[in-house]
Amino acid sequence: MKQVAIQGGLGAYHGIAAERYFDGEKVEIIPCATFRDIFKTIEKDPNIVGIMAIENTIAGSLLPNYDLLKEYKLPIAGEYKLRISHCLAALPGQTIHDIKEIQSHPIALMQCNDFIDTIPGVKVVEHEDTALAARDIAEKDIVGQAAICSERAAEIYGLDILARSIETNKHNFTRFLIFGNPWLIKEIQKNEAPNKSSVVFTLPHSEGSLSKVLSVFSFYDINLTKIQSLPIIGHEWEYQFYVDFTFNDLERYKQALAAIKPLIKELKTLGEYAEGTTPKE
Repeated sequence: MKQVAIQGGLGAYHGIAAERYFDGEKVEIIPCATFRDIFKTIEKDPNIVGIMAIENTIAGSLLPNYDLLKEYKLPIAGEYKLRISHCLAALPGQTIHDIKEIQSHPIALMQCNDFIDTIPGVKVVEHEDTALAARDIAEKDIVGQAAICSERAAEIYGLDILARSIETNKHNFTRFLIFGNPWLIKEIQKNEAPNKSSVVFTLPHSEGSLSKVLSVFSFYDINLTKIQSLPIIGHEWEYQFYVDFTFNDLERYKQALAAIKPLIKELKTLGEYAEGTTPKE
């Protein structure tokens, strides 16, 4: 059995991504209150695997999660890209006309603004998690409230689905990273050849330092798919750069990393893994 720690409750999108990534295996979902708690859970039981959202095509990057990966030094084993489709769920027997309050995670609420505007006078309340919003309504037997959540959460907590696919933008995907202790990586990757890497590096505070590094990647045919700068706490106006890139030749990728070392101050490889595919609409 694969034990996977997630942020959120049962039925959260993290759990759905975990079950699909480990398709064909029995998966036990371990809910955690925060992203940091995922790492703390793995510290207590090193055989547990973690999964964590890192970016969304609408909301953007989850910047603090980059620092968690660097801080806890757990290598990335893979990624999964999940199509996010929200539904409106409430206690059985209710209709949309009975709903006076909608609760969900702030990002989910933002992604469903157009639908929410079609319900006159409804109150919108932020919740820590989409699935836990559904659970609260079910466990507290709250009439007149609905949750924006996954269909899976509505099913788990016995809620009726009042409306499906209510997100404004249908091109809504979240990229999740799967990570764990080093001895679990080969087992998770199942001998998949890596063609993607995530690294973090810092640069000397000098003119043109970033462009020199990017030129090296270009020379070695390394395709940058993402670059994210974050400030270095305690070092004013200095930044660390989180970079994702894909490659076709593992040897040239390693040569590129060796070539940039004289140009940078610090380099940390967060993981080498197979690129996840974007699901069809």
